[in-house]
Amino acid sequence: MFWPYYDPTIVVLIPAMFLAMWAQLRVKTTFSRYSQVPSLRGLTGAQVARSLLNAAGLYDVAVEPTQHHLGDHYDPRRRRIRLSPQVYSSTSLAAIGVAAHETGHALQHHHNYVPLQIRNGIYPVAAFGSNAAFPLVLLGLLTGAIGLLNLGIWLFIGALAFQVITLPVEFNASSRAMRLLSQSGYVQSHEAGGVRAVLNAAALTYVAAVAVAVSQLIRLFVLRGLASRDD
Repeated sequence: MFWPYYDPTIVVLIPAMFLAMWAQLRVKTTFSRYSQVPSLRGLTGAQVARSLLNAAGLYDVAVEPTQHHLGDHYDPRRRRIRLSPQVYSSTSLAAIGVAAHETGHALQHHHNYVPLQIRNGIYPVAAFGSNAAFPLVLLGLLTGAIGLLNLGIWLFIGALAFQVITLPVEFNASSRAMRLLSQSGYVQSHEAGGVRAVLNAAALTYVAAVAVAVSQLIRLFVLRGLASRDD
């Protein structure tokens, strides 16, 4: 078997890797572009998130700053929306779009949105699988232990399942964000395109991540087939 000295199966990853790099570039350029466009209402990302939470009766969900660049997220365990400096204090279209998106996650949690519950439920398995899969695959390939290789592949499938279920969670949060911003009047009709562009660019990164993972899974199956043939 050619592996580990030469592995032509790596070519399976190339299209998805290019998609991932393009997605990352697009989200950076799109966010940068619309972070320079102030919203007409002049509210910061933190103010928009707080207002939308209050309107939904989620007074116990806090809005906090985080120092991580583009580290915006909703913490369901502590019921916190954490916004990066580029979002928390900014009045840009990009900022209020991201803030509303994270508010969408808080609303998903509040309304027991099923895909979010599934994602949270499989997270421990997915996190373990993500860390353990490739060491097991590598060990299986080096030693010829097909059982270890199979275990690594199954753990990787668990991690992939987490990424797949993340897609509807993120898309739904973005659609909630657009609806909330429009209904509340925080985004005017001619501003909606800019907010939507930011949210769509961010969503593309999740699609690209799934594409990379699927490509990697295909590659693992090819390697397994070659390893089995050599036995």
